[in-house]
Amino acid sequence: MDPYAMTTGVLRNPDFLRFLSSHIANELGANISRVALPLVAVLALHATPGEVGVLAALQTTAFLLIGLPSGVWVDRMRKRHVLMASDLARFVLLGSIPVATALGLLSIEMMYVVALLVGVAQVFNDVADQTYLPELVGTTQLADGNAKLGVVRSTAVLSGPGLGGALVQLLSAPRTLIATAVGALASVIFLSRIRAPDKPPALTEPTPLLRGIREGLAYVWRDRLMRVFVATSALINLSVSAVLGLSVLFLAQEVKLSPGVIGLLLMSGGVGGLIGGLTGGWMARKLGTARMTWLAVAVASPFGLLLPMTQADWRVVCFAITSMVLSWSASLSNVGQITYRQSSTPDHMLGRVNASVRFMVWGTMPLGALLGGLVAQQIGVREALWVFMVGRLLAFLPMLFSPLPRMREFSEIQAKS
Repeated sequence: MDPYAMTTGVLRNPDFLRFLSSHIANELGANISRVALPLVAVLALHATPGEVGVLAALQTTAFLLIGLPSGVWVDRMRKRHVLMASDLARFVLLGSIPVATALGLLSIEMMYVVALLVGVAQVFNDVADQTYLPELVGTTQLADGNAKLGVVRSTAVLSGPGLGGALVQLLSAPRTLIATAVGALASVIFLSRIRAPDKPPALTEPTPLLRGIREGLAYVWRDRLMRVFVATSALINLSVSAVLGLSVLFLAQEVKLSPGVIGLLLMSGGVGGLIGGLTGGWMARKLGTARMTWLAVAVASPFGLLLPMTQADWRVVCFAITSMVLSWSASLSNVGQITYRQSSTPDHMLGRVNASVRFMVWGTMPLGALLGGLVAQQIGVREALWVFMVGRLLAFLPMLFSPLPRMREFSEIQAKS
């Protein structure tokens, strides 16, 4: 029997629907807050560009500070409890900003603390989220479940910033954060209604922190497919983060487009991600999850070379095509990679493995953004885009020289292990 024959039934699982609903509330609120939080600093506190930059950096600092130990801690706890606690923390933290504004107590220092602590809550939420899904659905439904969650993420990325801007204009920036806090609270309510019992921690004895971190990293290194996935994703994120950091500057100063057109072009990636999420389950069944994972990267990589060709004429579509195709590719490949990690890793290791992968893959993004600016300053913005898009193309090589091109399903390599 086809191992993915049952994946179409994932939406018939009431507990998965509750989990999906919590994602909808959470992801939409998080993407609204990405617009509202800096606007609070600018409009309510008249923050300088430097202060806004610090605020943005603090929102992701937690991934570097606790990215690795969070996996050890999550493996010691019940996953749904971690999700609910992190959402409650975000509800309190984000809700404190409009309250402080109303009382005249808001300061940029308070916003720094809130941004950092919200980032800490998000780290725990992300690690527990990927670790909890295998408990909630069967192994045969993992690919389709991940694809459905991908649809939610892509839709929130596409609609959240625009909705956030509209709410800020209608309600004011501080009051808009009430909506994001309510989204976190709604997520807690949906999670609390899941009927499947929350499994106790797989670890029978507490693992020393440093040893737990080493075990997670070592597990990723020993697994040849995970090694390939980490290498490819880290190189892709390095290149793409450099491109993203230069995109607004490129479109505004080099191509000389209006802000409205720039906004539309930057939204095009969300369309590609949405299409990838909608088709991920179907493609996993038709092509095989392993084949889908590497083919998505292989097919999309050459399209990156279109982006530096963008001009203020019909060639403006080059930017949109690149954004859509690369986001489509990332969505499909992520479904495959996450599904493999969830299905092949022992329960007692999954939190540490998820945290290790996220740390290594996301750790290249700040470096890429920094390199993008340095290279552009030396050789020019368009020329820098050529450099990093060629790098994005070459990032596929680890997959090409791995067992992936000879596989249809991940179970083939698991059976040989």
